[in-house]
Amino acid sequence: MAYVEYVEKKLFYNHIYIYKNKLQPGQKSILKQNFRFYERLPFKQKIHFEHRVSKLLKDKEFIGKEIDVTEEMKLIIAATQTKLTFGLRDYRISTVERIIFYPTEFYSQTNKTYHKGEFNLGYKALVFSWKDILHGYEVHNDNMNLAIHEFIHAIHFYYLSARRKSTSAAIFIDSYVELTEALDKNNALKKKLIDSKYLRDYAYTNQFEFLAVIIETFIETPQEFKSQFPEIYMKVKGMLNFNFPGY
Repeated sequence: MAYVEYVEKKLFYNHIYIYKNKLQPGQKSILKQNFRFYERLPFKQKIHFEHRVSKLLKDKEFIGKEIDVTEEMKLIIAATQTKLTFGLRDYRISTVERIIFYPTEFYSQTNKTYHKGEFNLGYKALVFSWKDILHGYEVHNDNMNLAIHEFIHAIHFYYLSARRKSTSAAIFIDSYVELTEALDKNNALKKKLIDSKYLRDYAYTNQFEFLAVIIETFIETPQEFKSQFPEIYMKVKGMLNFNFPGY
């Protein structure tokens, strides 16, 4: 923790498992169809990815509202969380214990309006429109992915609470603070980012939405991000400790 805090925001190791869980061939096939990230990983990292997906499938309660929960639905959710935390050691996010699926947009009791997705911290739940999750993975380059967006909210809240005891949380939160401070000090870069419309307007709602949108964008169009805003790109890459093919 001291090394991460004062020397370098880097983990000595991410993946050390005494026993590695395995996925069934059908489950691997679903990953291959939906996750280019997984497909690009070297063989050893694929094994680590599958282990984490398997653990998360067992960790969570999956609930269908007006829809039957399928293996594909479970795998896409578990793999989304795995992908976002794959560069970090602390991946079993305690702010999410259950996943609730609706077939399409649903009426939220939280703010009395229709949503495609939401993070309910009190209930430790992510709630999704399955139709819109699928759309997020069918269209790879529009910088919009519902599952990624809502998971980042959950991860953000978890890492905020774990900041003093988790090296993963320290890396994530400190790097985000550095990013926001850098933008506040560099008005020209901040203006260029806003004027470019590269991030959709919703990113500027508040700090939580900014983080969710900027990571959505990083995941979806990394090469364009790197080309247009290399300084910001490197901060986000460091935040996720993301040293994988394609990034």
